[in-house]
Amino acid sequence: MALAVATIKVMPISPDTDLEALETKVKVVIKDFVGEKETKTEIEPVAFGLKALKILFVMEEGLGSPDPVAEKVSEFEEVNSAEISDVRRAIG
Repeated sequence: MALAVATIKVMPISPDTDLEALETKVKVVIKDFVGEKETKTEIEPVAFGLKALKILFVMEEGLGSPDPVAEKVSEFEEVNSAEISDVRRAIG
């Protein structure tokens, strides 16, 4: 089965949100969905001090859509929105 690389973009409710703690919570959801796979975290400045948390993760294509990850993350109280912003087939 081929691998895919998905990106989840998480917008916190406030510029004061602890992004490190949020990253830890999101990675638990990702781990529950894909198991022990590689992840990479990026912080993307948005506006007025607000920063988005972007986490790239590797998953098996056979798992189907990664949307369940975004749905669970969007339920966190410190999250304004969460969406899968990109999914690509891994090469290599």
